[in-house]
Amino acid sequence: MGDAGEGLIDQESRIQERMEEVARERASQRLGAKLNADQLRALESLESLRLARTELLRQQVATTHEARRAQLGHALQELERRIAEVTALIG
Repeated sequence: MGDAGEGLIDQESRIQERMEEVARERASQRLGAKLNADQLRALESLESLRLARTELLRQQVATTHEARRAQLGHALQELERRIAEVTALIG
């Protein structure tokens, strides 16, 4: 059962990566003419940061251990800071 579960997780991970890749391709096609290379990389980074924030929020809601919740809270604050930086760069 453990191997099957790991395989499913790996498959879901590959699907998520492909979905992110497609989203980046679409964004670059739509915005490519408007943004320079640095802004396009920042836009891709922003999407990654938002996905990370979503995952950390999910973990924070699911955890019951207070120390882990605090750790996740600090990580979320750092992600918010980075999101603000990247958003300012894209302008």
